[in-house]
Amino acid sequence: MKESLNTRSGQKPVGLTAAAGFQVGVRRTLPVTQEEAWRLLTSPHGLSQWLGEVESLELVRGTAFATREGNHGELRVVKPLHQLRMSWQRAGWSAPSTLQIRLLPTRQGGTTISFHQEKLKDLYAREQMKAHWEQVLHRLMEASDGFGREENARE
Repeated sequence: MKESLNTRSGQKPVGLTAAAGFQVGVRRTLPVTQEEAWRLLTSPHGLSQWLGEVESLELVRGTAFATREGNHGELRVVKPLHQLRMSWQRAGWSAPSTLQIRLLPTRQGGTTISFHQEKLKDLYAREQMKAHWEQVLHRLMEASDGFGREENARE
């Protein structure tokens, strides 16, 4: 077992907090503006990458969602171009986690997309979600290639 998974050593496991249980954060900078990153994240294709397959999602506080994959939750904070915060529960989980997505503009003109998830059940769920959000960011990076140019060409 990896050292970070070993709790017998008396050390607190990686990602465990007193207030929020297990948590994980993953971020990546994409070569798009903050506006382009928001459009990508909230487009049908973008939503399918991080949320799952949904008919539609009204970006309004209090909106509940359920995906075809069984993920479900409710939007708690919606700050266009900046932040989404929601309860987020996978099929088979006994309790929801809290997921926060932030868009942070960089000085170089790109945007850092940050996924932070807390109230995860255990270290296994943390490791699983860390890998999941890393894959999501990889797919969003691929989708962002030419995204702004394609959107501008349609206008």
